Amino acid sequence: MRLPIVLVPACSHKIGSHPYYAAQNKYVDAVPTGAGCMPLIVPPLGRAADLDALLAVADGVMLTGAPSNVHASLYGQELRDPSLPLDPARDATTLPLVRAALERGVPLLAICRGFQEVNVALGGTLHQAVHEVDGMADHRENKDHDLERQYAPAHRVTLEEGGVMARILGGARHIDVNSLHGQGIDRLAPGLAVEARADDGLVEAYSLAGAPSFLLAVQWHPEWRIADNPVSMQLFHAFGEACRAHRDRIP
Repeated sequence: MRLPIVLVPACSHKIGSHPYYAAQNKYVDAVPTGAGCMPLIVPPLGRAADLDALLAVADGVMLTGAPSNVHASLYGQELRDPSLPLDPARDATTLPLVRAALERGVPLLAICRGFQEVNVALGGTLHQAVHEVDGMADHRENKDHDLERQYAPAHRVTLEEGGVMARILGGARHIDVNSLHGQGIDRLAPGLAVEARADDGLVEAYSLAGAPSFLLAVQWHPEWRIADNPVSMQLFHAFGEACRAHRDRIP
């Protein structure tokens, strides 16, 4: 039997003088390593993307992190810092893809930027600079550190008792996570349920209440050195099981 296919939307990226569509290896590699599925990288074509064609072959969707931010206009705000990177082509692809995938019951795992994309796609808003919000910690990485230090555990999150994530992790109440984001959840979209919070109260994970299929979004990076992180492996395994169930369902 074929492996389940997981769509991985790419980012727009310039290398030298030429534009590229690119997806970081660590995300793509985590799909077979953690979920046991086959990744399929999707270019950010915006309105030119045939979502029906993509979702006809997809058993899951994984939205990755990225250096860029979701454009503030998509949740009704003005840009606070236009110098920060944006990727309008990705926005134009992933937000409609989120809504289309959920309508079809396709399992969805969202990481970092993807976590923010799902919230915006469903009507939520973001803090454009979490560290400037009263009472919130600074969740950004130190750019002067090497990758090992940037992706090291930075703080704990508290899981909602009885939630989707707590069940996946065998009833765990706290886990330690890395933290490499400047933006974060302000208003959670209607229908989304908090799965974990940082000690400052910031939402770090959520699911979709009453979803017909799997939806889990996390603000941290479980794809980093996934094979060495049992928590990350459990989260990806649960996503993979949902993708296999979608593959095997009777039309």
